[in-house]
Amino acid sequence: MMRQVKGKTPRRPPPKKPLSNQKDPVGVYCRVRPLDFEDEECCIEVISSTTIQLHAPEGFKTNRNGEYKETQYSFKKVFGVSVSQRELFEHVAKPLVDDLIHGKNGLLFTYGVTGSGKTFTMTGSPGQGGLLPRSLDMIFNSIGSFQAKRYVFKTDDKNGMDVQSEVDALLERQRRENSLSAPKTLSSRQKLDPEIADMIMQEEAFKAEGVDEDCSYSIFVSYIEIYNNYIYDLLEETQEDAIKPKPPQSKILREDQNHNMYVAGCMEVEIKSAEEAFQVFWRGQKKRKVANTRLNRESSRSHSVFIIKLAQAPLDADGDNVLQDKNQVTVSQLCLVDLAGSERTGRTGAEGTRIREAGNINQSLLNLRTCIEILRENQMCGTNKMVPYRDSKITHLFKNYFDGEGRVRMVVCVNPNAGDYEETLLVMRFAEMTQEVEVARPADRPICGFTPGRRYRNQAFKEELSRKLEERGGPIDRDVPSVINHLVHSLPPLPSCELTDPHDDITLPRLIEALQNRHRVRQMMIEDYNKAANMMKSMLQELDNNLISRDNFIQEQNGKLTEKYKIIQNNKAEIERLEKKNKMQEHKIDILQKTAKIYEDDKRSLQQELETRDQRLQRELSEKRRMEQRMHGVVSDTQLKWEKECERRVNAMQLEMQNKLWVKDEKLKQLKAIVTESKTPGRPDPPLRQTKPQAKSQPQSQSQPQPQSQSQQPSREERLPTKRSASPSPLPTTTPVRPLHRRSRSAGGEKWVDHKPTSSMDLGTVLQPVIPNAIQVSAPSEKALSKCDKYVLTHQEIASDGEIQTKLIKGDVIKTRGGGQAVQFTDIETLKQELATVPSRKRKSSEGAPANGDQKDGAWTDVETRCAVAVEMKAGSNMGPGYEHHGITKRRKP
Repeated sequence: MMRQVKGKTPRRPPPKKPLSNQKDPVGVYCRVRPLDFEDEECCIEVISSTTIQLHAPEGFKTNRNGEYKETQYSFKKVFGVSVSQRELFEHVAKPLVDDLIHGKNGLLFTYGVTGSGKTFTMTGSPGQGGLLPRSLDMIFNSIGSFQAKRYVFKTDDKNGMDVQSEVDALLERQRRENSLSAPKTLSSRQKLDPEIADMIMQEEAFKAEGVDEDCSYSIFVSYIEIYNNYIYDLLEETQEDAIKPKPPQSKILREDQNHNMYVAGCMEVEIKSAEEAFQVFWRGQKKRKVANTRLNRESSRSHSVFIIKLAQAPLDADGDNVLQDKNQVTVSQLCLVDLAGSERTGRTGAEGTRIREAGNINQSLLNLRTCIEILRENQMCGTNKMVPYRDSKITHLFKNYFDGEGRVRMVVCVNPNAGDYEETLLVMRFAEMTQEVEVARPADRPICGFTPGRRYRNQAFKEELSRKLEERGGPIDRDVPSVINHLVHSLPPLPSCELTDPHDDITLPRLIEALQNRHRVRQMMIEDYNKAANMMKSMLQELDNNLISRDNFIQEQNGKLTEKYKIIQNNKAEIERLEKKNKMQEHKIDILQKTAKIYEDDKRSLQQELETRDQRLQRELSEKRRMEQRMHGVVSDTQLKWEKECERRVNAMQLEMQNKLWVKDEKLKQLKAIVTESKTPGRPDPPLRQTKPQAKSQPQSQSQPQPQSQSQQPSREERLPTKRSASPSPLPTTTPVRPLHRRSRSAGGEKWVDHKPTSSMDLGTVLQPVIPNAIQVSAPSEKALSKCDKYVLTHQEIASDGEIQTKLIKGDVIKTRGGGQAVQFTDIETLKQELATVPSRKRKSSEGAPANGDQKDGAWTDVETRCAVAVEMKAGSNMGPGYEHHGITKRRKP
């Protein structure tokens, strides 16, 4: 169940910036290990104390001419095969230990391929201690006499440090000593493990200068490893189960209030000597992941990080105890990192788990290189790219150091063996690039403000007090025999008492005088003793009086405390009552809030239902109005249709009667001609032939119908009611002028004039007329018509049902006898949008179709039908792209 967080998340404070504007480059050192065998081929040569040169091995060509390439690389200092561990520590780690004691952080890590001597450089071997044991030895040599008692400083598990009083520290020491899980401390070198006894320094040790003697110090160490990008605590004490061992739990990284990264839940051990610290290190070293590979018998399979944390706080004004102020505690740490070596699985012969380990190691090292490259690019080019610290745990843990939290140094370990030439070349390039990265210099630690020298002044005050007490009352701190001897030796010596002559008058007077002097000295000593005794009595009496007054004061204070305690108890009872009342009120508030929430939900649901009903009502009203409009349109369309139908029938009857009358007239004329010719003597009868009356010889009158155009002429069956073949048929009086020369349709296709008025609206429908070979105009012009064969006009109007319908009126462009252009319309397409909820009406072509034979002639009066018939009479002519269909086309809105 997730806990609900009330309110907004507080804004995080911005990360602190380094106080110093000065920057130092990353210190990169190079150490060359000796060859395993003298007859091996060497590819590295130390030229000077700062430069090495790489020689390509035999058979390895690096340039286009096939020659060997020699490359030189410079470092801050190069350590050859003959350099001792002491000299290496003096140049590399000693400045970092000085910074640690003076309150500054430091990071030192070894880098190189597998088998290049990184672990030997960091840890060392018996008799040749590495950087880590020498750093511990130097720390305790510097602060050994100024260390605080155990458990005075205590970690708060949030990368901070608390200060306990002497009483609390004593109680915690007793509690931990009595518990079974108390850490074992070392009191002498004899308790050391024999395996590591020789690794502790026996030679002249280093010591830091400028140690603040008015501060108390305490050292805490922790040891972790990063294995397969998981963090494990090597000092964590777990109960081992031989039957079913539990795997170690991985740790996570967190950020403290100062935006420094630390390992949460990591065990930090307080140590008091270098031997104890190295013992703790060796205990964790035995748990580290190592494996035997083809190139290294004990190859490190993880990155190990040994963290030395130094807590220091100033003494109080008396110089006796640590100042009880957490803000005055300064915590600095030194991280000693032994990186796992990069390797190629082909050379190491890794399989299974070893391959996965090598892949994770190479990936983390690659991410370290990427971070260094981006830092270098940001500093040199002025860019602000994000550095991918979070891609691996090793870079995420130490990102604060590269951002200016301490000094960074790297020791590049190389193997001069020619077989490692390619890996060594990559390491050299990375080291050369790392030297160009600059890290902000850490600021100096501020002084707490007390006058220095409190510790020595307090010691001098105690010595002076004891001297004054000795002057007043004798040696008060000595035992009785020493006091008697002091008194005996302070008396005058006795002369010789031997009498050899009865007339000797010198020996006895001399003895009497000596005894008198001794008696005088004795009286003086008794007087002094009495004075001292009286003074001591007076001091004791004064002390008793002070104790009595103090007891009275304590009693008064106890009485006041009792009263205060009663008041506190009353206040606690009142607080408990108020808390109960507060809880009850909160419970009531919760109930009211829940009730209000229920009411609000009901109100919201009712409002939504009301809005839904209002919308449904509005839709029904709009649908009703639209339906009324459509019904009015349907009525008007039906009325108009029947009016046209009636007119068409009347015209058809008139046309039929005129044709019948004309046929009768023709018959009468033929009969008259036959009669006339039969009366003419001596002339043979002419053969019966078809007569074709000319349009010019026929007089036009109202009773005789006008000649119809090509689209309006009746069919042949309508003109000839009988089956006689000699029946004459009228011809149109005028014929459209066709162009003298028409270009073949297969020569280049037809060109269209697409006439779209500016007032046309884009309906945004899926089906759109497509005329690829067209000239679009907003007004027809003679120039456009002279270049095209076809013409289409887009006309939009509002239908009777309120919808917008688009008509495409098409025609042929023909030349006139006067040299101009004319358009003969041949087809009309109607594009209309209809809602899916409205039942689709029948096509107009089907509406206008006759239901029986009597209505067949009436279709000639409909403009759309005439255009369709005119198209059909063109004997399969193509109307252009997208217009191979005939009649009226309706497009519906989806």
